[in-house]
Amino acid sequence: MDGMATTRQPNLDAAGEACVRGDAALARAFEFLGKRWNGVVLGSLRDAPAGFRELSRAIGGISDSVLSDRLSDLAGAGLIVRTVCEGPPLAVSYALTDRGKALMPALEQISLWAQEHLLQDE
Repeated sequence: MDGMATTRQPNLDAAGEACVRGDAALARAFEFLGKRWNGVVLGSLRDAPAGFRELSRAIGGISDSVLSDRLSDLAGAGLIVRTVCEGPPLAVSYALTDRGKALMPALEQISLWAQEHLLQDE
């Protein structure tokens, strides 16, 4: 050796590579679900389809423009479907797709965890 310090890079085995891939998938999931209101909107559709006004009333504190944006994002991701019921009166409802329904067990577990481990604002 010539006296220079060397830095060793860790060797990744198959398990290490799987961990890196898992972390990337989790990061993608939370990047999308962590966007304010996305998870709450999905959770609000858990039991039944709902119209825009129903969702707006159910989700306190969300503006109409943000709700509209989130519904568009969720529909674009294939998690919800928007259905227009011809009127009169014209009605629009939103419902979970199979992909959205597949996410519900994970969201329910996150909700249970939050109830147990995160303090509520008082």
